[in-house]
Amino acid sequence: MNQRPARRPAPRPPEGTPAPAELARMARSGLAGAARVAHWADTALGPGSDGATGDGKATLSDASAERAAEDLGLTVAQVRADWDTARLAGLVEVHGDSARPGWRLRAWDRDDSAVLRGWVALFDAWSLAHPEPTDVEPAAVAEVVSAMPQVLSFLQLSAGPVPVEQLLDLLRQRVVELRTERCEVTYDTEAGPGSAGPLAAVPAAGPADHAPAEDPAAAEDAELAPLLDWSLSALGSVGALTYGDGQATLTPLGSWAVWVKLEQICVAAQSPAGNIEVAAEEMLRGCAQLRPNAARAEYRAWLAARPVGGAVAELVAAARGEDALLRGLAFEALRVVGAPAEPDVRAVVDEPTLRPYALLWLAEHDGIDPEDAHEVLTREEATWLWVDTAAAVADHGEAPMLVRHLESALQPTVPALLDEVRAVGHPRTVQVLVALAAAHPDPALAKAVRRAAFQVHTGG
Repeated sequence: MNQRPARRPAPRPPEGTPAPAELARMARSGLAGAARVAHWADTALGPGSDGATGDGKATLSDASAERAAEDLGLTVAQVRADWDTARLAGLVEVHGDSARPGWRLRAWDRDDSAVLRGWVALFDAWSLAHPEPTDVEPAAVAEVVSAMPQVLSFLQLSAGPVPVEQLLDLLRQRVVELRTERCEVTYDTEAGPGSAGPLAAVPAAGPADHAPAEDPAAAEDAELAPLLDWSLSALGSVGALTYGDGQATLTPLGSWAVWVKLEQICVAAQSPAGNIEVAAEEMLRGCAQLRPNAARAEYRAWLAARPVGGAVAELVAAARGEDALLRGLAFEALRVVGAPAEPDVRAVVDEPTLRPYALLWLAEHDGIDPEDAHEVLTREEATWLWVDTAAAVADHGEAPMLVRHLESALQPTVPALLDEVRAVGHPRTVQVLVALAAAHPDPALAKAVRRAAFQVHTGG
């Protein structure tokens, strides 16, 4: 008999981790410059203002950077650095050739979670926050970026200063593991197959050459040392650690962020229904038969395994499909995402297929009780949503469910419902009415519904 494997417990917060409010205070302090420039841009470069960027780019033009420096009492270099940080932290969102304030900036003063999400976004983008070395191969940079999570985990477990030499040794081991996982083997045209890693193909000593061969580990360290220095400097620039005197130490924010990442990995590994690695549409189909709590657990695990922006885009794309059930489930998953999904949800309000779902999502996000949220819909929008939900029930549910769905309509009588259903022009109206007529036990009502379906089909 198969048994579900025991769940791994999520890692505990580091000993002495500050309270969330204190962490948010630290994050606000670290991002104060970025928030100040983002607020300035919201006012000075907003729609209809005279100070919009003249170069048509999302980066600050020279004129805008100079104006910001004058208004804020900063240098142009400080303004540009704070602007880049604001973009990485999501305080400014880039859309094509324009930039607008992000949701985190709107919630900056009232929502600690928004501030912490912004700082974690900056932490995730550490490799972009500090110029990478120009004299090394991009592939080597990519290897080090991939290996740094293990280095950060070690720093967190150490809970104190760690010598750089020890971190370099750990980094070298992790890079070798990554190359081995890729089965990376170099070949010398004269000597034949070499060992794993681009530095492994060291020419062998000839008969007359009695000089000792170069130590492969020393060669690796010589390559990785400047990259480790760059990584630690970049992580220091975002406030994740302190680096100097030959050692590195995670800051309280950095230690907390590493713990958050470890917790997400544990959550992702505990997917109840095993849909972690599939696309959004397949994941939603896998959740269709789950109870609400189990489905939400699956959404959380799926979201924890991928960047929020890409996950939200996948869910919105799934909602645009023809399957009404997936549309409803996609917006349930977007409720689990919460505030980070707000810009994408607002962007689809004008799409007729998604409008009722988006309006309900936004109403609940703004604090309206879910039982009262339907009041934000017009009668026509509510009727369209009723038909769309009925289509989901007809495709995936049972006949009694469709009959019960009839009772949820806003219209006081079936003739009034049929009149308004015909008027909204939902593309699945005929199929819904035919299914409802076939399912309803009242012959007279079923006949009226079939007649309505025939009228819609023939354009009557």
